[in-house]
Amino acid sequence: MSQQSCMSYIFSSNKNYKTCNDLPVLDSSIFWNYHQSSRIVDIAFRKIKVKESSWVAWAINPTSTGMVGSQALIAFKRSDGVLVAYTSPVISYQTLLPQGNLSFPVRGVSATYNANINEMILFATIQLPNNPTLVNHVWQEGPVVDDFPRMHALSGPNLNSFGRLDFQSGKIVETASRKVNSRTKLKIAHGILNAISWGILMPIGALMARYVNLFNGADPLWFYLHVTCQSFAYFVGVVGFGTGLYLGAHSSGIQYNAHRCIGITLFSLATTQVLVGRFLRPTKDHKYRKFWNAFHYFIGYGTIALSIVNVLKGFAIMDDYKTWKSVYIGMIIGLGAIALALEVFKWCRLICLRKIEVSEENHNNQV
Repeated sequence: MSQQSCMSYIFSSNKNYKTCNDLPVLDSSIFWNYHQSSRIVDIAFRKIKVKESSWVAWAINPTSTGMVGSQALIAFKRSDGVLVAYTSPVISYQTLLPQGNLSFPVRGVSATYNANINEMILFATIQLPNNPTLVNHVWQEGPVVDDFPRMHALSGPNLNSFGRLDFQSGKIVETASRKVNSRTKLKIAHGILNAISWGILMPIGALMARYVNLFNGADPLWFYLHVTCQSFAYFVGVVGFGTGLYLGAHSSGIQYNAHRCIGITLFSLATTQVLVGRFLRPTKDHKYRKFWNAFHYFIGYGTIALSIVNVLKGFAIMDDYKTWKSVYIGMIIGLGAIALALEVFKWCRLICLRKIEVSEENHNNQV
């Protein structure tokens, strides 16, 4: 079902709220009554498209805009069918959302679940912390396993579900969907740099080395094209790798282990390739040249394979960019088709040249 506007929603419990806002992500709405004299707020947080094996949460963060430090209201349905609702202070990214007291007074915590429309609503009455009516708020959903809340998804809407809410004016002052923060910008830059360098230029450089020399007069042009393309890809990739390390160091509790390990591995392989290719390349007639060639091919193609895999893992992390993922996959398929066509051309050419050589040898023997 599509999300119903909060203005037209009617609570089955005959509760009434003067103000509401439809939140930009996760199919959620927030309703409230603000009592100015006592600075008390009656809250109702509504989430639709909820699975029975999911938890939902709404929280105020008195200290920052993120998850850590949030004072949360939690609700989920246990395996025995009991709907539980409680408070939980979030002290780390690894939390299992245990029950605990919040840093400000709260009462009347309860929840309802409507299985017919997959709707869950959290209710509570809170005493606003400090003096301002403008608060940082966070809303979230995640899986429940063995009757315990587990970590929510680390991509797409689940990373954009926070903003600032003014209980007095009734306005959402700032939301993550309307303002891209500096960390998100850096993640986008990291993705662009690495997709272009490791994911596109590296394969193109390999194609140049393998197929440009098929054309007459292309030697040593193919070599300089190969070196130029790979060198540029490597140096852009170094910048992309650096942004990845920075993001990892400044994202406490958020880890993408496979993406990180593959990135470090391919950077190490590429650096080895550059150093060995630049300083340890024997001459063409050297007896060790065939071993160097085998090493160069193995490291090179291994780096390219890991690069493509890691770019796709990066797109999986940045779940909002599915169109760009499709574009990238299309480009890789295109490069693969070009490589296949050139490989067929190469072998046909070799076979033709071999037939010509055999024909000439037979002719010379007859003479």
